Amino acid sequence: MYEYAIAWEWLSFAVRWLHVITAIAWIGSSFYFIALDLGLVKRPHLPPGAYGEEWQVHGGGFYHIQKYLVAPAQMPEHLTWFKYESYFTWASGFLLLCVVYYGGADLFLIDRTVLALEPWQAICLSLASLGVGWIIYDQLCKSPLGNNTWGLMILLYIVLVAMAWGYTQIFTGRAAFLHLGAFTATIMSANVFMIIIPNQKIVVADLIAGRTPDAKYGRIAKQRSLHNNYLTLPVIFFMLSNHYPLAFGTQFNWVIAALVFLMGVAIRHWFNTTHARKGKPTWTWLVTVLLFIVIMWLSTVPKVLTGETETSMSPISQKFAFNAHFEAARDIVTSRCSMCHAAEPVWDGITFTPKSVKLETDAEVAAHAREIYIQAGRSHAMPPGNVTDLTLEERKLLVAWYESSVAAK
Repeated sequence: MYEYAIAWEWLSFAVRWLHVITAIAWIGSSFYFIALDLGLVKRPHLPPGAYGEEWQVHGGGFYHIQKYLVAPAQMPEHLTWFKYESYFTWASGFLLLCVVYYGGADLFLIDRTVLALEPWQAICLSLASLGVGWIIYDQLCKSPLGNNTWGLMILLYIVLVAMAWGYTQIFTGRAAFLHLGAFTATIMSANVFMIIIPNQKIVVADLIAGRTPDAKYGRIAKQRSLHNNYLTLPVIFFMLSNHYPLAFGTQFNWVIAALVFLMGVAIRHWFNTTHARKGKPTWTWLVTVLLFIVIMWLSTVPKVLTGETETSMSPISQKFAFNAHFEAARDIVTSRCSMCHAAEPVWDGITFTPKSVKLETDAEVAAHAREIYIQAGRSHAMPPGNVTDLTLEERKLLVAWYESSVAAK
């Protein structure tokens, strides 16, 4: 068991590292080509069929790049394809999903206070959502609505928000955000695998055969690339969110997810407009900051919005380990948290102390007051899936303990 736990932990780390490496490669090339495409300049000396060109300098050298809307008159000798970055990013991400969330379904995927599921049921729902999401999106793009790029993106946004809400009704908050990222990333990678690359291969085959390629394949591929461009930043947010429980561990997490998509659109709009030399819409940064402030507020929103009452707090002049709430808070932590957060965890499947945080003694509980407040008080991130049945009243007491201690300092 000991060796197995170590091997599994290192497997998770290795797959996560691979996922980050491939994602950097994919996102980097995607952002570069969007910026290049928007910055192309039409000049009279361009060869027949060329749409625009761009001169760039990097690494001590100059680059002269030309773009053909459909294809050049002849097939070039050497052609570089950009596809494997996308494929390996999705594959490594799916493997990480299997290692962390499917392998640890009871702890990270299932919240029985949200929906009582068996691990196999939760995994099947996870897999089905990824596949069904692509089918719905692809059919929308191929429908008459697909001719209206911005109308299609608005409808896609509605679908994404609906999925955000749906995931929070099935999984833990952490798993819901991760799945929303995986749902979106599946659409993005499938765009490359199912649409963009096949369309490019059709064009290449026509060139080799001496036929004139149809321009529609380029238009379709460009529309899917535009969608990928606007979806990238939200995906990164959701993939990083598992480290920040205030984002996913609240009952307004699906609203936060909806606002994250809007932030991603605002940021990309600034970059896309700037790269296209159509000005610098600085208002997009103001919108982004305001949206982020709303997200921060939603993460610790007063419970009056949900019908719950605020915890009353009396002024206390002592530190964390000596204020009036400490004994009760310590008893909650030791009964609900210390079976995992111990030098020798007794919870089945937990071999090592999570993040090396031990909560067995008064000094240890007091030393981690802030983390307890954020992860088990202000958010519901801990315990994972609320497996130890931490009650709302207990969470309120943890909040009262921390906030009264801070107020007294």
